[in-house]
Amino acid sequence: MRTERTRRGFLSDVGKGMLVATVGPALVADLGLARAGEAGEAVDGPLSFGPLEGLVCLMQETPLSRLNAVLVEKLRGGAELRTLTAAAALANARTFGGEDYVGFHTMMALAPAFRMSAELPAELAPLPVLKVLYRNTNRIQEHGGRKQEVLHPVEAGDEVSPGTDANRGEALRAAVRAKDMDRAERVFAGVCRRGADEAFNALLVAVQDNTEVHRVVLPYRAWDMLNLIGREGARVLLRQSVHYCVKAEGWQRSASWDRPRQVLPAVMEKYKLMDAAPGARTADDAFVESLERTIFSGTPDDAAAAAAEALAAGFAPDVIGEAISLAANQLILRDHGRRPQEEQPGKPLGSVHGDSIGVHACDSANAWRNMAKAANRRNAFACLILGAYQVAFDRVNRGGDFLAWEPLPLKQQIDGVKSQEPAPLLAEVEEAIRGNLQARAAAVVHRYGELGHPHRPVFDLMLKYAVSEDGSLHGEKFYRTASEEFAANRSTLRWRQLVALARVTASEYGRPAAGMAEARELLKA
Repeated sequence: MRTERTRRGFLSDVGKGMLVATVGPALVADLGLARAGEAGEAVDGPLSFGPLEGLVCLMQETPLSRLNAVLVEKLRGGAELRTLTAAAALANARTFGGEDYVGFHTMMALAPAFRMSAELPAELAPLPVLKVLYRNTNRIQEHGGRKQEVLHPVEAGDEVSPGTDANRGEALRAAVRAKDMDRAERVFAGVCRRGADEAFNALLVAVQDNTEVHRVVLPYRAWDMLNLIGREGARVLLRQSVHYCVKAEGWQRSASWDRPRQVLPAVMEKYKLMDAAPGARTADDAFVESLERTIFSGTPDDAAAAAAEALAAGFAPDVIGEAISLAANQLILRDHGRRPQEEQPGKPLGSVHGDSIGVHACDSANAWRNMAKAANRRNAFACLILGAYQVAFDRVNRGGDFLAWEPLPLKQQIDGVKSQEPAPLLAEVEEAIRGNLQARAAAVVHRYGELGHPHRPVFDLMLKYAVSEDGSLHGEKFYRTASEEFAANRSTLRWRQLVALARVTASEYGRPAAGMAEARELLKA
């Protein structure tokens, strides 16, 4: 009875009709995922997901040797990829709670994989999702399965009621800084009763204490999953970031670790952004490229100030977001690749796929930009200021002379591309990818775009390898980042995103994804 009362209360808060229209009847049961929805309510037993529970358990418990066959049979029986993806996300969150490196990377790949499926012919559409579900179950079982679950029901606290959005976020941040997981969980549960938007904005206040890549990208990819699960799933998915932030407070840190905690409030105050509204001023290419260079070449503090100054001058947030995205893109195009001391299995000398500085920077810039769009005005400004700060910080702290290194493709490489027509150019790109020729792949894609050929065939080629190759935990996410930024950037500058994707694709080729051959065979694809 207690669980049913909680569900009715929650439905009252958010509107049953809207939820059914958004996620479908099968996922409305997820309303029961936070069984302790009222302050002071007792909690016991494991976290459960109503009618989705059986599918969630299937994701956790099916032996890996049988998983693809079971999932393909589910699809043939009428299960939707959306539902399988949602169940995998809930299984991942309940198992890892944002505390396992492979686990949270797998969660971050789920929504990108689902969106990749929409770009494929029907017979191939399940492949990217099956690829990530295989990785998900494998890691869950390596982690210990249901016996080692991290997330459990939690009692909602009243620490921030009544109060404003600002002090709700500050209360959560204070609990995080104190490394008090129980208090942070209670505070966040209390905020979640006010809805997904309030929960997201409160969480961002704690996230903004540092610009470490996973701290940044995890909340965005969890938020992005709500389009599949429904906004009522915000609590369980965003709780992962609460755990991540609390755990991160206990890590050994460099002298610059806490610097954003000083820079952000100082810059917001200096440029009077705390109570300002975002502007709508547009910008020409010259302004965007100038701001890009300032962000890329300056100190982290100077980059943050440049973004704040542009915001204070009334430029639209998307203008600043585009400059940040293009500056991060330079870290892929200029990178000399992994150095000898960074070489490891699957990531050889000179490679730039996986957790490289450029992929991390681009994924972070994309996350900051998208979170700014979803956040309240204070957090929108903060996300863009920290997005600029992070690009400069990454450049300064990576080592090497990024300012002196030329971005790919070099002129002589472009001059070496003689083909003019789309088909032979695409064949040359594929040949370069299969030869791990990063610079050559970048040059041919650059030339293809320069000639005005359509972009979709290039994306289709990159998608083929984003599905087939392992990608070292980052392949699906980075494909989605490049796709989103290509769509969001102006036509005169956006081809840099595809050039970077071509380079990363050439770097990662030759390491097939686990389970893909079996999945293709089962699908007869």
